[in-house]
Amino acid sequence: MNAKYADCLKACLECLEACNTCFDACLKEEDVKMMAECIRLDRECADICAYTADALTRQSPFAKQIAKLCAEICERCAEECAKHDHVHCQKCAEVCKKCAEACRQFAA
Repeated sequence: MNAKYADCLKACLECLEACNTCFDACLKEEDVKMMAECIRLDRECADICAYTADALTRQSPFAKQIAKLCAEICERCAEECAKHDHVHCQKCAEVCKKCAEACRQFAA
C-alpha cells in the first residue's frame, strides 16, 4: 500500500466523519434555512468520501477518477462551510480542504 493511497483513504474517512458531524450540528442550529446549502453539501461530501474510501479499498479501476470528483466536492463543501462561523462548520471546512488535497495527490 503506497503513501498516497493511505493518505487519501485516511483523509476520506476523516472527512466523512467531519461532514456527518457538521450535518447533524447544522440541523440543530436555530436558523436551519440559512444552513440549507451547508447541510446539502455535507451530505454530498460524506457520500462521495464514503464511496471513494470504498473504491480505494476494492482497488476500483476508476479510483483516480472517483478521487478527482471527491476532491471537487470536498472543495465545494469547504467553501460553503467556511462561510459559517460555527465551530463545526470551520472544522469541516478545514478537513474538507485536506481531503481534497489528498484526493488530488492520489489522482495525479
